[in-house]
Amino acid sequence: MAKSEKVTRENASGGRRGLLMSELSVESRRYMASYALFNQAVADHLALHPTDVQCLNLLGLEDGPVTTGRIAELTGLTTGSATRLVDRLEKAGYVVRERDTADRRRVLVATVPEKVAEFGRMWGKLSGGWYELFEGLDDDGLALLIGHMKRTVEFSGAQVERIRGGELDG
Repeated sequence: MAKSEKVTRENASGGRRGLLMSELSVESRRYMASYALFNQAVADHLALHPTDVQCLNLLGLEDGPVTTGRIAELTGLTTGSATRLVDRLEKAGYVVRERDTADRRRVLVATVPEKVAEFGRMWGKLSGGWYELFEGLDDDGLALLIGHMKRTVEFSGAQVERIRGGELDG
C-alpha cells in the first residue's frame, strides 16, 4: 500500500479534519526541513555554524549586551556550548566580550554594529517578497499565523527540554 493511500485510509474516519491534520503534518515537516536547509545555506554563506546564525538573530531581539548565560537561555544550549558559540562569533567578528560597567566581575557579549549591519543587509536581500506572501490574508489570517508561530515556539522549546532531559531515552 502506498504511503498516501495509508494516510487517506487512516483518516477516512476522521473526515475532512483528519485529512487536514495529515496534510498539516506533511507540510509542517516540509516547512521545517526547508527552513533548516535555508538556515544552513545562510550559515555556509557567512562561514558560520547554523546555530551561530540563529544566535545572531536572537541577539538582535535583545536590548543591548547579554551574558553568556543569557545566550544559553536564548538558544537552549549548555553554558559550555554557549561559550564555544560566543568564541566562534567573536572570532568571526560579530560579537565582542566586554566587562559590565555596573559589575566588573561580569562579562557581557555585545554585537559589533558594523557586522550586525552587514548581517541585516544580507537579510534585506533575502527578504524581498516576504510581505507579498501575506498580501492575500486579512488581519484575522495574520493573527492566526502569529498565534500559530508563538504556539510552535513554545511547543518546540518544550520538546527540546524533553530531548535534552533524556525523556526519549530507553
